[in-house]
Formats: sequence, structure tokens, C-alpha cells
Amino acid sequence: MVLRRAMANRGPVNVVTGAFGYTGRYITALLLQRGIKVMTLTGHPNRANPFGDAVTVNPFSFDDPDALARSLDGAKVVFNTYWIRFPQGELTFERATRNVKALIDAARRTGVDRFIHISITNARADSPLPYFRGKGVVEQYLMDSGLSYAILRPAIIFGPEDILLHNITWMLRRFPLFTIPGNGNYRVQPVFVRDLAQLAADMAHDQRNLAIDAVGPETFTFNELVALLARTVASKAWIVHVSPSVELILARIFSSLMGDVTLTRDEIRGLMRDPLVSKNAPTATTRLSEWLARNADVVGIRYRSEVSLRA
Repeated sequence: MVLRRAMANRGPVNVVTGAFGYTGRYITALLLQRGIKVMTLTGHPNRANPFGDAVTVNPFSFDDPDALARSLDGAKVVFNTYWIRFPQGELTFERATRNVKALIDAARRTGVDRFIHISITNARADSPLPYFRGKGVVEQYLMDSGLSYAILRPAIIFGPEDILLHNITWMLRRFPLFTIPGNGNYRVQPVFVRDLAQLAADMAHDQRNLAIDAVGPETFTFNELVALLARTVASKAWIVHVSPSVELILARIFSSLMGDVTLTRDEIRGLMRDPLVSKNAPTATTRLSEWLARNADVVGIRYRSEVSLRA
């Protein structure tokens, strides 16, 4: 009841799951810039709040439907960025799927006006890839929920805090060899994180039920992407192709040395199935090649650990 009264006194707010994370942080910053009150639900409620008093913080309560509903009381729009990159301990893709379903149920129960969900390109409930399958199941659940919704499907998200492109570049800066699984002709269509945030924030004012790909204007084969990153930092690394099984062995060795998870079997399979590209026209404008040229002195300067972000 204390939370319910506090939210009521503040008036309508937008809720962003994971406002201290990557995409959630950019969505939150844009909403605040537009004068919108923001609350976040997070798995790290004790983490330093980069927004200070401007953003109210509450922990996820996925296993307590009543508490989860109370945490959304007074919310006008929910932006969901919550997901996992890989399973760890009890947190599996199945568990993550149940958690997002619980959030959708809570939003419906409390009368949220609009639910904005960040998914991924080519998400399908029947996908052989657990990451894409879970996203597809959640999409269908949201579509069937009765809520007004918008689904944004990015491929690779790039920006100052991204992990994948920065870590590839970090390796290209430091090692004489970089390996690519398979022939490297599978494609990616990167989207700038600020463009994704703007698409999401703009969707809050459109009451149509929408599901669109959030992709930038450039498409690269993985070979082209790695070559672009190498040129950006003047890397002299020897880029070679290896079998997926060899790539996985190398990734596991490197992960052990770094205390991280750098690449999983499913991620290798996913890359090689070519799902990170859209069949539709670009919906974002920032070009990765131009962004890299402007940020060549800082991209890949330090390694970014996914595991440490979950701690």
C-alpha cells in the first residue's frame, strides 16, 4: 500500500526494466529528457543509480504476482528490455520467458496503457535456437494479452557500452590471430543504441499494435564486419576461418582465462543461420561505419565482461 500511494501521488510514470543496463539506460535517459517520470524494475536494486533521484528503483518480483503488480501501479507505459544472453545457474531461457510473461500479466492486471517490448530479428516460437525461441514465445504472448503493444526487433546493437563489437575490437587490437567460425558470409545489420531508444520512446505515443525490425542502414557479412573493425583500429591480426567446433573450443579456453562467457554454442549456431538481418527497409539512420570512424580512438580499448555485469 505504501508503494501504491507513492506511485499515485507522483502521477503517471513510465516503467523501464533494466534502466541501469544497456538499452534500458538509453531509453530512460531519453524519457527523462522529454520530461517523463520514470521508474525502473531491476535485478540490481543496490547498484549505483546513474540517474539519481530522477528514477525510482524497485527490484524485480517475478515470483510474487501481487508484488509485481504493485510495482507497476500507476504506470502508463512499460518498456521491457529484460532478457538474458545465455543461461547461468537457475536462470535459463525458460525461466526468463516465464518472467517476461509474469511482467505482461502484471501490466494487464494494473491497466498499463502500452507495453513496449525489445525482442530480436527473426524471433520465432518454433526456432531451434533457445534465445530466438524464447523471444518468439514472449512476442506471441504479448500479442495475445489484450494490451496495446509495440515490439521492436533489433539485430546487433552497437554503441559506447556494447559488448560484442567492443570485445571483437579489443581482441583485434591485442592478439596476432582472430578466428571466424565457418565461412563468415552470414550477415548482421547493426542498429545504434540511441536510434533504438528513440524508436522505443516514439512507440509510446502510437496506439497501433506494431511489430517492426529495428535495424540500421548498413548490412555486413561477418567477414566484412571484422575487416571493418580491424581497419578502424589498424589491427595487423591474421584473420582465419575455423570450423564451428574449433571456434567453440577456443571460445571456452578464452572464456576460462577471462572469467567470462565470450561465445556459446548456440550463439555460433545462431550467427551461421543468418538471423541477424531484416528483410524490410531500415528503420534507423546511424551508420556503423561512420560511428566507428568517429570513435576509433576509444572502441575496443578495454574488455567488457558479460558475467561481471550480472554480478
